[in-house]
Amino acid sequence: MIRTVQLLRYLSDAPLRRRVTAATNKVESFNRFSQWIGFGNRGVIADNDPIEQEKAMKFNALLTNADDLRNALDIAEIVRQLLEEGWEIDPEDLAHISPYVTEHINRFGEYSTHELGIQPEAYDPKLDVDFTPLREQDLTAAGLGQAA
Repeated sequence: MIRTVQLLRYLSDAPLRRRVTAATNKVESFNRFSQWIGFGNRGVIADNDPIEQEKAMKFNALLTNADDLRNALDIAEIVRQLLEEGWEIDPEDLAHISPYVTEHINRFGEYSTHELGIQPEAYDPKLDVDFTPLREQDLTAAGLGQAA
């Protein structure tokens, strides 16, 4: 009965369908990105040892999350540069940017490790973009922004 009620609610509530679709798309994008990162042996874990399988999966997750973080930091830095140049950044546009880009990652290239000992500068996580309209739009679409 609960499933039937949820299904009927899903079918009759367009904002709910949009939120579910958006969440599903994010998960599918992450999984595609993770599979792209784990390209060795076509993504097949050839070892039958559960401990080795778990290590392979965790290593892939670590690489995926590291690349995801690096992409997000690069995107934030580009947004900062555009703001400094006087561009107006629309939060709606930023909401459509994904950190799961692969074009700049060279999986088969040579990687230098001489920079590993260099201490990076402190990272400032603040972006000068007002996300309030997006939050209000999401709350209104969910029926949470209205007075009871």
